[in-house]
Amino acid sequence: MSVISKLKLVASKRERFLSPTVARRQKLADKLEEQLALCTAQKNGEIYAPKRIKTVTNADGERMRVEAVKRVKEWFWTTSSGKINLAVRYGSKTLEIGKGKNAIELSTGEELISTLALLKDAVIAGELDDAIANASDKLRAGFGK
Repeated sequence: MSVISKLKLVASKRERFLSPTVARRQKLADKLEEQLALCTAQKNGEIYAPKRIKTVTNADGERMRVEAVKRVKEWFWTTSSGKINLAVRYGSKTLEIGKGKNAIELSTGEELISTLALLKDAVIAGELDDAIANASDKLRAGFGK
């Protein structure tokens, strides 16, 4: 029996472009993954410093590509009562998760990590599409001034 006969073969065509909704979901899921990595690193007492490639011009006018540390802002903070609040952001806008609610209150760092994982799954499933679309519209409106 040949190896090819064991595989499931299908006729498929690769999509060239993602729909805007799927692209927004993926963008937010990637940012949630960054927050998850940041929380995990902080829990383990490590520093989370992802790298990115940046193009800079030196004194001679020559363009070079260098590796730089990417800045990741925390979406969570500790309140005066000792609780942890988590606000999900899309670009510079905070998503309205519930009606009039923009943050999730948590009690421990473990709960924060599990909530970020749940939020990532919810985003991929499309549960926050309306909130993402509203934030995207607000962001785009700011560029039209």
